[in-house]
Amino acid sequence: MDGTAGRVPLRRRAAAGAAGRAAGRAGAVWPGLLAVGAATTAAFGAAHLVPVLGASTAGVVLGAVAANCGLLRDRLRPGAAFAARRLLRAAVVLLGLQLALPQLLGLGAAGLVLVVVTVAVTFTGTRLLGRALGVPPARALLVATGFSICGASAVAAVKEVTDADEEDAAVAVALVTLCGTLAIAALPALRGPLGLDPVPFGTWVGASVQDVGQTVAVADQVPGALTTAVVVKLSRVVLLAPLVAAVALAGRRAGGGRAPGSGRRPAPVPLFVAGFLAAIALSSTGLLPGAVLTAAHRVQEVLLVAALVGLGTGVHLRTLRRTGGRAVLLGLGSWVLVAGVAYAGVRLLGA
Repeated sequence: MDGTAGRVPLRRRAAAGAAGRAAGRAGAVWPGLLAVGAATTAAFGAAHLVPVLGASTAGVVLGAVAANCGLLRDRLRPGAAFAARRLLRAAVVLLGLQLALPQLLGLGAAGLVLVVVTVAVTFTGTRLLGRALGVPPARALLVATGFSICGASAVAAVKEVTDADEEDAAVAVALVTLCGTLAIAALPALRGPLGLDPVPFGTWVGASVQDVGQTVAVADQVPGALTTAVVVKLSRVVLLAPLVAAVALAGRRAGGGRAPGSGRRPAPVPLFVAGFLAAIALSSTGLLPGAVLTAAHRVQEVLLVAALVGLGTGVHLRTLRRTGGRAVLLGLGSWVLVAGVAYAGVRLLGA
């Protein structure tokens, strides 16, 4: 008998076995995804009833409650992990559709310098402060990312290219949400004493507040500040791609060319970051109707909150107690740093 003929059924059986295993893995995630979907709905409901809470914070809290109260059964874990990893990547890609290159050009040289310097100083300074406080490096890195770029989205994106775990990410998200919420009350109250007119105030808000939604909530309290604040904020978001690429490259060098926690060689630019840049390019063409962009924004919000529910399931209170106080000090210090650097930039550069 020809040996080739005998190998064909073996290949078919191997392919069938692989397909069966893939189907089994896909089926395994659905119970957890359904639970994540229910928690995501509850998170948006809680944010509607208590707007200051925010769906992002509610999502993390619900995930943490499930993990620490014994509600996260073994059959739900694959779906929660899928949400924390895959859904957040999709959310980051869709975030790119909120950005367009003409927005950056509208800032001018002074505005761009302000954004870049604020991000660089906040990111570096927060990591140094974390080292001084004894906060674990991975956790300090995520806090630095969240405060310097765009809150929960940045935390989730950078987690993907480091050895940080779900607990590190959840703590960082909680801190940027806490300080962003405090900013909603604090920054408008400081406008008068600091002598900021609406446009400079909007620049300060956009350069210092963590989340896009929080930026809108702060700037909307001062007539004439909102447009500037949103443009400056979205310009900070653009820096997410080079920051993630730089962190991935640094981790690759430190790990001897391997991805953190794995034995495989990572891509120079993570695929979801390339997707984020492609989404920015697509948005910049002006070809997408406003209705499509609005729908994409809504989907991005839902996917991000679902991912944060998944991240929340990695929060374990016993571990959190060991570094919780130092992490809070780090978050507050980073908040003061980003606000202070942004304010100095507004005054010095006239941005």
